[in-house]
Order: sequence, then structure tokens, then C-alpha cells
Amino acid sequence: MAQIINLPTFSDERGSLTVIEKLLPFEIKRIYYIYNAKEKRGGHRHLKTTQALVCPKGSCEIFINNGNSEQTVLLDSPEKCLILSPEDWHSMDKFTSDCVLLVLASEFFDKADYIEEEYPRD
Repeated sequence: MAQIINLPTFSDERGSLTVIEKLLPFEIKRIYYIYNAKEKRGGHRHLKTTQALVCPKGSCEIFINNGNSEQTVLLDSPEKCLILSPEDWHSMDKFTSDCVLLVLASEFFDKADYIEEEYPRD
């Protein structure tokens, strides 16, 4: 199931610096970000890919269904990182107008790794 990890942040009079280092349960092979989102994104799970999601700016909601339970996570801080396992069917929604959603992935893009069918819902 998905989990939140808190990213170490160092702040002083110059500002804040948040670090993603030696925290992720995978080697990063792909990095992308979503912005100017006007509608729901995602709507899939993976065969192999683990992902880490961070909102460095703005906020959005992530709906997760792993086949056994469902949850919705609000990403509203650059210090909050959501780890999605391959079995976590997920969709992203309710993007603020200034939202930037950064995604770090364990695998390179492969369309065959995507499973779009959602688990049955209660």
C-alpha cells in the first residue's frame, strides 16, 4: 500500500532546501512532472514501476486503490513524498492552479507496464 515519507528540509533566513537522497526504495530511472493540469490524470497501476510523488508547488489529491483498501492522500507540501507500489491503482485530481506534481519512477516508460482497469470497488 502507498505510504507517505517526510523529506528532510533545512531552513534558515535564506529559505528552505528539501532533499530526496537515500530515502526512496528504488533507483530512479525516470523523472517527469505534471503542471497546468485541468482534469484528472493517471487512472492506472503498474506491473513493475514504483513511483514517488512530490508537490513542490501547489497541491493535488491522489486516490489509491490497491485491491484491498482505498485512500485519498492530499499532497500539499514539498516535504511530503507519496510512495506508490506497482499494485496501487491511482488517479490524481483537484490540482490547484499553481500545482507542479513531480514524479520519480523506478522504471523507464513502457506502455506494456500499465494496467488501466481499476480494482472492483466496494
